[in-house]
Amino acid sequence: MPMKTAVEKAVMAAFERHHDLNVHRYPIRLEFDFTRNALTLEGEVENIVAKKRAFEIASRIDGVEGVIDRLTVTPGDRRGDGAIRDSLTQELLQEPALLPCVIRARHKGAMETVRESSETPRCAVELFVDDGIIRLNGHIPSLSHKRLVGALAWWTPGCRDVINGLVVTPPETDNDDEIADALRLVLEKDPLIHADQIGIRVNNRTVTLTGLVGNREEKKMAELDAWYLFGVNKVVNRIEVRY
Repeated sequence: MPMKTAVEKAVMAAFERHHDLNVHRYPIRLEFDFTRNALTLEGEVENIVAKKRAFEIASRIDGVEGVIDRLTVTPGDRRGDGAIRDSLTQELLQEPALLPCVIRARHKGAMETVRESSETPRCAVELFVDDGIIRLNGHIPSLSHKRLVGALAWWTPGCRDVINGLVVTPPETDNDDEIADALRLVLEKDPLIHADQIGIRVNNRTVTLTGLVGNREEKKMAELDAWYLFGVNKVVNRIEVRY
């Protein structure tokens, strides 16, 4: 049996065993490059949890030395790129933490300035949407800002993936406390979540959520918000549901 076939079968078998993946309803296409031992994942999965799990599982399979993640998530509301761009642009314009930022959006092949800065800009966010995939570029003053913008992008109706290329200037050293602070900020901004009822612990980029919430949807949304953050490798959801 060729190695390529063996690797793909091993990955698919691992996918089928994992409860976060439904490969029958959301098929994942695999292509193994034997010359580079690199595996490409393609397809549309249920949510970001499935996307992250698929990457994690594939990375652990013997023979796989690199994973190219081209998975997208199924949006709750399918919308055109223009509508996605306009919605995210409005969210960025209204976010108080981004008031000093220049905002630019690509429209009809050209990058248009939506808002200039009245002072020397320490922040410039450029966004581009292609087939529901949001790409973020520019420079941002902190890792918390980068994570916040990424979460706002993921929340945008119609979004299928976010590629967060924002550069923190000047550079900051990332750590678990920074991730915890950013997640607290994001949870407080999420209108579907009672952030004061959720505990956050981060250890080696693994987020553990605890607390007591009113329903399963809120528990799920808190986990999704954690996964939306740049740099999070794993989320353990120990939130309990009151009813």
